[in-house]
Amino acid sequence: MRDRTLVKYVLLSSVALLFLIQAVPLLRAQYRSNSGRTSLMYDPTTETTVSGIVEEVQNVSGTRGWHGIHLQLKTADEVLDAHIGPSWFLAQKKFEISKGDQVEVTGSKLRLDNVDTLIARTIKKGDCQLTLRNEQGIPAWSRGRRF
Repeated sequence: MRDRTLVKYVLLSSVALLFLIQAVPLLRAQYRSNSGRTSLMYDPTTETTVSGIVEEVQNVSGTRGWHGIHLQLKTADEVLDAHIGPSWFLAQKKFEISKGDQVEVTGSKLRLDNVDTLIARTIKKGDCQLTLRNEQGIPAWSRGRRF
């Protein structure tokens, strides 16, 4: 009796393990194929380029200890919340942004919490351009990982 119970337990555990092993690649494939998106928020199909004046530079802190730069960017048509990237990444690249700067931002436009938002891929100020993400939206600071 005890041997049968052990065999059932081992068999059931093996089936569950096989299911989990096969489920992970399927979930990853589904995530990657979500409208061609390869980053959590970046959608290459909504990519646009806007020019405007920086009304405010915000250093936003996250729950995991990161600090990101957001810009309130006034274009000819609207005010966008432009998500630029980690403050340490901009500092490392010696790319400074200040209130009143004229910038051109290329990125994925979407609505987050009822706010028009631009997830920046590149930002240009004068003759200086900084690439923040590749064409699929993978951040330059992530070493190829998706966020």
